[in-house]
Amino acid sequence: MATEARRKMASVLVGVYGASGFGREVMPLVVRQLGDQSDTRFVFVDDAPPSDSLNGYPVLTYAQLLASDADTRQVVLAIANSTVREKLVSRCSSDGVQVLSVSADNVVVLDEVAVGEGAILCHFVQLTSNIRIGKQFHANIYSYVAHDCVIGDYVTFAPGVRCNGNVHIHDHAYIGTGAIIKQGTPDKPLVIGKGAVVGMGAVVTKDVPPGVTVVGNPAKPLVKS
Repeated sequence: MATEARRKMASVLVGVYGASGFGREVMPLVVRQLGDQSDTRFVFVDDAPPSDSLNGYPVLTYAQLLASDADTRQVVLAIANSTVREKLVSRCSSDGVQVLSVSADNVVVLDEVAVGEGAILCHFVQLTSNIRIGKQFHANIYSYVAHDCVIGDYVTFAPGVRCNGNVHIHDHAYIGTGAIIKQGTPDKPLVIGKGAVVGMGAVVTKDVPPGVTVVGNPAKPLVKS
């Protein structure tokens, strides 16, 4: 009953979409960014809720989010799968649910950096200078993007990614934990193709074609047995 009462009181309802490990890491960032607004309530949103509550916050289905008594509904999409994120952006847009960006309080952003809507920038992320990043970028803890990089839409960085200067990463690429991407040059940037996957700990020294998974040091295409 108390949870139901809280839903009805909220004039702004903010949901972290994804009640998984990453979602639980993102919730404190959202609360710190928006928590000074007295009329705001926070919930998790999940299509298969693991429980009724998580870390002290109610867990709703998307249908329950839409049915909740609130003037404004907003979500942060804490979903690693970029294809799912893209579908959820379309769903939220159709239903009048605003998709938010969130940034930890110690993120470092220097000069001439443009980041698209819906980004999640976790603790200790660094974006240096002259960088363009598309929508729905996820940069997990301790990742950095160096100068003159261009990153597309729905790109995901796992923790500790090191993306050096003059690198172009196309839409829906996934860069695994601890991966290192060698610096390109202004006339020949290193390119990670659309939908490519860079495995955990890989050291990328040359272009990665679209849709290809690379692993190892130096990174090479994964050969499936």
